[in-house]
Amino acid sequence: MASAQVDVPGNPTSTGTALLETATAAIQGFHPINKIHQHLCAFHFYGDDMTRQVEAHHFCSHQNEEMRQCLIYDGEELGAKLIGVEYLISEALFLALPDEEKPLWHSHEYEVKSGLLFMPRVPAAVQRKEMEQVSKTYGKTYHFWQVDRGDHLPLGLPQLMMAFTQDGQLRQDLATDVEKRYGVSFEEEREMRKHMTGPDQGIHPLANGAGKGQRLELREVDISLVA
Repeated sequence: MASAQVDVPGNPTSTGTALLETATAAIQGFHPINKIHQHLCAFHFYGDDMTRQVEAHHFCSHQNEEMRQCLIYDGEELGAKLIGVEYLISEALFLALPDEEKPLWHSHEYEVKSGLLFMPRVPAAVQRKEMEQVSKTYGKTYHFWQVDRGDHLPLGLPQLMMAFTQDGQLRQDLATDVEKRYGVSFEEEREMRKHMTGPDQGIHPLANGAGKGQRLELREVDISLVA
């Protein structure tokens, strides 16, 4: 079972709705979703509170060789909830960002080399080739559903999320739970990935919140009216 499970209020899906979905699925195209080719499991923490940590299942597709986009769910089961999105970009694209944008992005080097970021059920030797590329990327993540606090619906503002950058940050109970469910060992994988490298120019000092907490806040402003 994933690290956070909440029930969604509402009546069960009716037979009529299910039949309608079957009919429309046979007619409509779902090309953006059908491009999803990769399942990554990792952990995120809230940009302003490292004590709040969640298991995050990324279902990703490539836009091109330097960018991929991922839908984030709280699990991989049929009833998993869509809780956020993440964009992954190359080092070159990250370095071209304005400096005020860079703190919103996090590095992936530690996640990869520690073994915490992995592809469930993909043979380790196969996924390591992909991990060598991910290790050099930066990601920008927002969660819309705070399942870790038991919200039954996506309440409040989107939350900027970050990734772990050193030992001792991830809660051991979360790590142990995932290792047991997926039959993996982060320590063993760490040893096999120690040769991997991060961004060629090193992790940018403005990435990962520039070393500070980051919080999204709502501010009331005057709204421009249509003439």
